[in-house]
Amino acid sequence: MSTLTRDGAQEGRTAPTASWLSALRNMFIGFVVFTAFVLIAAFLLAQPVHAQSKGKGELRIGYQKSASLFVLQKATGSLEKKLAPLGFSVKWVEFPAGPQLLEGLNVGAVDVGYVGEAPPIFGQAAGAKFVYFGYDPAAPRAEAILVTKDSPIKSVADLKGKKVALNKGSNVHYLLVKQLEKNGLKFTDITPVYLAPADGRAAFESKNVDAWVIWDPFQAAAEKATGARVLADGVGGVVNNYQYYLGARDFVKKNPKVIGALFEDSVAEGIWLKKNLRQAAELIAPLQGLPLDVVELALQRYEFNVKPITPDVAADQQKIADTFFELKLIPKAIKVNEAVVLNAQH
Repeated sequence: MSTLTRDGAQEGRTAPTASWLSALRNMFIGFVVFTAFVLIAAFLLAQPVHAQSKGKGELRIGYQKSASLFVLQKATGSLEKKLAPLGFSVKWVEFPAGPQLLEGLNVGAVDVGYVGEAPPIFGQAAGAKFVYFGYDPAAPRAEAILVTKDSPIKSVADLKGKKVALNKGSNVHYLLVKQLEKNGLKFTDITPVYLAPADGRAAFESKNVDAWVIWDPFQAAAEKATGARVLADGVGGVVNNYQYYLGARDFVKKNPKVIGALFEDSVAEGIWLKKNLRQAAELIAPLQGLPLDVVELALQRYEFNVKPITPDVAADQQKIADTFFELKLIPKAIKVNEAVVLNAQH
């Protein structure tokens, strides 16, 4: 029996077998091609997810609940709207405190963050990879040395020989050092008791310490709840108490428009906040878990108007770093300028 090929030629009995093998071969080639297509498609589809994990198309912000402006921006979604035209979304990553936030920046978990003066100094001394790219104006009233309302202590000079609670290596550590110097005392003239804010307040209220050095909103909470009295704060040129915007160096360098949008939104929201303290407090208080009047008082003492780092601001930060090194709080001397980006938003 013979069959016809596509061109009309006759084939012998072996033709069916050859045709079957040809079909099988074509099926195999088709399977390989299909499988390759599926694998390539899967790889390409996976790329946006992988890229976002590194921050492309997504601004990952490290924040603390005490950072009121970031909390407000998170609540209102203002930054998301500002970044949408640039093709960037926002991911908010909460940290319990500045040191942990710096570690998050160092390991690439976030792209930018907002902290006080001390954590970046400790981070840089430990080799953390970040840059300063902005700061909020001085807020010297937003940290203070507190005493109980019935304390016999009337001045910083009266702290000689007394127990003072503070969070080691924080902004208030520097405030205490400078206030003691201003009043003719050395750090060795007092007995420091290193406690985190919650434990510090407990020791303060139980009078196991004579004074407590703390920042807002914890400061405002103690004043409102216990009638704590401000013995001294940073006013009068004692300390500036700047707040800093930090970022991963590569991210800041490669995304100037994103940094610019963050600046613009932070300025706009900060202006609105200062003009609408009560309304802002109503938005922020539930997220911070604090009473409305406490949040409103704390907001009054902070300034929100982010600016690019200037040489003078960097020099002020260098003074703090030098002081911490002299006190042996950091293991080596550092140069703050090595971690500063000037005019990063342009």
